Amino acid sequence: MAPQTLLQLLQTSTVVDCDTMDFEVAKSLGPFVDCTSNQAIAFFELSKPHNVNIVKESIELAKKLAPKYPDVPVQELAVEIAMVKLQLAISTVITGFVHVQTNPYHSYDTSKMQRVLPLSHNARNIERTDVQGIISLFTHLSPDFPTSRICLKIPSSWEGLQTCRILQSESPPITTLATTLFNMEQAAVAGEVGCHYIAPYVNELKVHFEPGFVDPNKAHSLCLDAYRYYKKHGIKTQVLPASLTSTDEIMKLKGVDHITISEGLLRQLIEGSAEQWQEKSLFEGEGDGDVGELMKWGDDEKGWRMAFTRSGNGEGERKLSQGFDWGMFGLGTDCVWDDKSGEDDDGLSWERFEAGLKYLQSNARAVQTKPDLYASGVQ
Repeated sequence: MAPQTLLQLLQTSTVVDCDTMDFEVAKSLGPFVDCTSNQAIAFFELSKPHNVNIVKESIELAKKLAPKYPDVPVQELAVEIAMVKLQLAISTVITGFVHVQTNPYHSYDTSKMQRVLPLSHNARNIERTDVQGIISLFTHLSPDFPTSRICLKIPSSWEGLQTCRILQSESPPITTLATTLFNMEQAAVAGEVGCHYIAPYVNELKVHFEPGFVDPNKAHSLCLDAYRYYKKHGIKTQVLPASLTSTDEIMKLKGVDHITISEGLLRQLIEGSAEQWQEKSLFEGEGDGDVGELMKWGDDEKGWRMAFTRSGNGEGERKLSQGFDWGMFGLGTDCVWDDKSGEDDDGLSWERFEAGLKYLQSNARAVQTKPDLYASGVQ
C-alpha cells in the first residue's frame, strides 16, 4: 500500500525514532525503533503530576543505593534513576535502543563521564567503585533487561568523544551516540572512535529557547556531508539528525539513516498527506557529491581543537558552547539541586526534589518562554 501520511512516507527510507520520555506518546504514535532523551525532556516529563510516584520512588532508592555510589551526589543519582525508570517503561513499546544522556555538566571531564561504566566492565585506566553508572542502574531496576539495548548519549566535546572511544572498545561494546554535533571535525572523530550514531543539530539550540529566533544556517548539509563521508570511507557510524523545528526540515532529510522527532512534529507528520510532499530530499538523486579525504586525529587533541575552532569561522565551537550554556544543558544536576536549603546530600527528600524542579522552572528559559516547547520540537 502506498504511504498515506508524511510519517509513512518518511519511514519508507529512514528509520524514525521518538524524542520523548512520555510512554503514551511512544505507544500511541508508534511503533518506533529507538527512543531518544535528554535532561530537559526528563525534567519536562518528571514535572507532570502523574509521574509524582516515579520521583518519590527514585528519591527513596537513591538514598538506599548511595553507599554503593560514593562518588555520585545523591541528587544526581535520584535523577538518573528516574530517567532510567522512564526509559525502561518505553523500552516495552519500541524495538531498538533506549537513549540516556550522561550529565551534560561533565561535558569537559572525561573521568566523570566514564562513570557510566558498571563494575563488570574492564575499560582501561578507569577508576570506579561498586556498581557505578547508568548501565548498572538499568540492571538493578530490571535485571532481565538486555544492556545491549542501551545507547549512551555523550556530548561531542573532545573529552566526550574520547569517552565514546573507551566505551565502544569495550567487550562487548557499549553503544554511544555523539550528540551536540555541529561540524565535520566532530563527525570525523565520532566515526574514528566508533560511535554507533552521531546527532548533527540542524538548528542551534537557541531556536528552542529564544522566541522568534530562526537559525540562519541550518545544518542540513552537514547531515548529508557526514552521511557521504561515512559511506565513502566505510565507516559504520549512522547519522541521526536532531534539533528539528518543522516538518519541512524533516522531509528534506528523508533517506538519512535515522531521525529523531518530538511529539508535536510527529503529530504534524501524521496529519500531513504524503501527496502534499513533491520535493526531493537532499538524499535523493544527488550522487556521491564532493567527499573529503579521511581525517584521522588519533590522540592529537591539540590539532583537533585547532581544526574544530577554525571550522566554519568558529561556528561549531560557538554552538557547542551555547549548547552547554543554555537551559537544556543547564539541567545538569550538580547545579540543579543547589537550593541553598542548608541540607546535606543525606537530607534529600520529596520537598528538596520538588525544590529542584522549581529551581529549574525558574531558571530554564525554555519553560518560561515556550511552555509547549518540549512537545513541539526541542531535541
